[in-house]
Amino acid sequence: MQTLDPVCDAIRAAFAAKNSARDDALARSRELTRHCSQAIRTVHRREWDEADQRLATVRGAADELRAVCAAYPDLYNSGYTQDALKEFVEAFATAAIIREQPLPTPDSLNVEGATYLNGLAEAATELRRFILDILRRPDGDSAEAERLLDWMDAIYDQLVTFDFPDAITGDLRRRTDVVRGVLERTRGDMTTTIQQLRLQAALKAFEDRYSGDF
Repeated sequence: MQTLDPVCDAIRAAFAAKNSARDDALARSRELTRHCSQAIRTVHRREWDEADQRLATVRGAADELRAVCAAYPDLYNSGYTQDALKEFVEAFATAAIIREQPLPTPDSLNVEGATYLNGLAEAATELRRFILDILRRPDGDSAEAERLLDWMDAIYDQLVTFDFPDAITGDLRRRTDVVRGVLERTRGDMTTTIQQLRLQAALKAFEDRYSGDF
């Protein structure tokens, strides 16, 4: 009677190799997400040299994650891997928009279309933080805030055109709804702030004009 030992030993070895790759992919996904957060923080501080270094680290970490998953398509397509690559897209898209550089493409980032779109959605919500930071400053550049709001609008206008099942888009519909809510709040905040600035400027002009009459 033929023994099952060689067959089961081979399966066990394959399982062990895949389990090791899975553990590695989980660790590298967390590491990639952490590097992305650090890169976005340097962009917020407009520390461009450090931002470039952080983004280079991010790209390297993304390449390493893909290499670990290369032999296992199901690991590559798992939620934790694609979520980390989504953060990767967010970091590069946010940096490009803030610095007025060409927006990276899915091919240049080596990511799937769904991952790219979800990363763009995250970048759009991240722009709200930049806009609020601008509006809080006494010398805030309203033109810059409006440029970033235009980007939020443009991203949202594209996202709503992808009417496909979540199994294909990776839950893009929910993220698009989030972008819409963030966009509406940001537009309201900008409108209120700009009106206040205009009122203050008008009052200051009136005061300067008639200060000698009192």
